[in-house]
Amino acid sequence: MDQISAQLIQLQDQKLLRKRRVVDGPQGPVMAIDGKQILAFSNNDYLGLANHPALIAAAHDGLTRFGVGAASSALISGHSSVCEELEVALAAFVGMPRALHFSNGYMANMGIIPALVGPGDLVLSDRLNHACLIDGARLSGAEFRVYAHSDVARVEQQLAKSTSPRKLIVTDGVFSMDGDIAPLPALLALCEKYDAWLLVDDAHGFGVLGPQGRGSLAHFGLASPRVLYMGTLGKAAGVAGAFVAGDATLIEWLLQRARTYVFTTASPPMLACALLATLELLETEDWRQQHLRQLAKQLREGLADLPWPLLPSESAIQALVVGDNQLALDLMAALFEQDIWVPAIRPPTVPKGTARLRISLSAAHTTEQVAQLINALHVAAEKMSAKKYSASGENTPADPDYI
Repeated sequence: MDQISAQLIQLQDQKLLRKRRVVDGPQGPVMAIDGKQILAFSNNDYLGLANHPALIAAAHDGLTRFGVGAASSALISGHSSVCEELEVALAAFVGMPRALHFSNGYMANMGIIPALVGPGDLVLSDRLNHACLIDGARLSGAEFRVYAHSDVARVEQQLAKSTSPRKLIVTDGVFSMDGDIAPLPALLALCEKYDAWLLVDDAHGFGVLGPQGRGSLAHFGLASPRVLYMGTLGKAAGVAGAFVAGDATLIEWLLQRARTYVFTTASPPMLACALLATLELLETEDWRQQHLRQLAKQLREGLADLPWPLLPSESAIQALVVGDNQLALDLMAALFEQDIWVPAIRPPTVPKGTARLRISLSAAHTTEQVAQLINALHVAAEKMSAKKYSASGENTPADPDYI
């Protein structure tokens, strides 16, 4: 216990200790956080569907029909008729033969990767991939190689010299802390050339990118039996859960061998009811995605003269990189004083020296609210200008567990 206490103090000294905020009421542009009404740019409800009346009504209907819990794993008696309907609808929505529903995205990747590859195989992972892809690759026991962010040339070098019987490239579709899109056309071309699979974690692209929000693959017009597409359903979709879609044979194999699917209680059927309502909205309305693009353009133009850069991004994620951990915390606090909540993101979530404010835009935000954020950031920047910070993030130790 003394050692753990000392490590907690060390995190505090490095400005890396996290604090949970208590939210009361539904998600939305304005939220009750720690008892205070706050304009929030902090969640991943990119389309503003988490509190949509159609989803709430569908969930109520599902509650009446199916009750609260599934009460069993899907391979015993937990696979409800509405979950079967959802899997069929998800596969059709992303243009793939079959889909499998998981309880959440972390469990999906922790199950998919070890089911596909093992000792003697090769996994290539982008440096900025989400932790669940990294952990899934480690768990598999396959040779695990990390390539520099979006470095397609390095991927080809690794594939060209590999003699592994199975080769798997894993990548975010939209990178969760930077907001940029993976070079999926180039990665898929390498998979075709070197007989590899491509697993795309599109947690932050599903619902946002492509026609009707069909995701990063649709954004590029890509389709291949070599691709497994994982999308999460608790972000733009507004509910909870995840799915993987792809070749019917691969999906059947995952159903049989993905341990995080086989050995867990199925999700409550009422969630599947709400998700079917989400898909209907996505297929019939596209104004939300258009509004998101307009808000992103407004934000980027309004913050162009700040002393810190916004990373290039076509998505709802806009990262203002400030470098220093304390500066990120001070900016977050200065915004909170102005009744605006934007989280400070620090290592190990992002690499050393790249602490930032992660601005999450939602179709539920108005242009007036984005203008309020722009003004508040300029006020905060002026306030910080008199303080001294490390431009390189020198107060952050290297974290071996980042990869």
